[in-house]
Amino acid sequence: MVGIIDYNMGNVSSISNMLKKIGEKNIITNDLGILSECDRLILPGVGSFDNGINNLRILGLDEFLVNKFHQNIPILGICLGMQLFAKNSEEGNQDGLGLVDGDVVSFKGKIEERYKIPHMGWNYANFLNTDYWGNSQKNKFYFVHSYYLSLYDSSNILCEAKYGINFCAGFKVKNLIGVQFHPEKSHKYGIEFLSIF
Repeated sequence: MVGIIDYNMGNVSSISNMLKKIGEKNIITNDLGILSECDRLILPGVGSFDNGINNLRILGLDEFLVNKFHQNIPILGICLGMQLFAKNSEEGNQDGLGLVDGDVVSFKGKIEERYKIPHMGWNYANFLNTDYWGNSQKNKFYFVHSYYLSLYDSSNILCEAKYGINFCAGFKVKNLIGVQFHPEKSHKYGIEFLSIF
C-alpha cells in the first residue's frame, strides 16, 4: 500500500488516480497510524516552502518522515515535497527536514531574462542514475516551479533538466527520492516513473 501524505499542499487526487492506473493500492491520509502501515510513502506539494513545512509540523508529519527515512521506508517527494527534504529554501525562513544535503534556490538572477519564471510546461529530464531508470535517454515530464534544489553532492543527482541552466530535476539518497517534475501530470513517462517507484 502506498500512503499519499495529505497536508493540504498537494494535488493528491491526481497522484492517487495515476497509481490506480498502474494497479497500485493507495490511500490519501495524514493519519500517522495509517501511514505507518504503508510500505511506501509519497509527499506531494504545491505552494510555498514555509507553509509546507509548517503544515507538516502541525500534523506531526515532520518527525514521522524523518523516522521513516531512518527505517529505510521508500519515500518519494514531488515538487514542493522534494524541496521540503532540503535544509532550507530561499523562498522562506523555516528550516526544511534536512534529509538531503542541499538548499532550495531561485531561478531569479541565475537565468537570462528571456526565460520566464516560473518554469512551466514540458521539459526533458536526463537520467544520470541508470541503475534506477535503465533507459538513460531524455524523458519528457511536466514542470511548474520557480525554485530548484541545489545539492552539495552532485553524485546524488538522479536526473537533470535544462532551463537556462542545468538544474537538479531529481535526486536519490538511499531510500529517499525527490523529483521536481509532476509524474502524475506526465502521461506515459510519469506512469513509468511511478511504476518503478
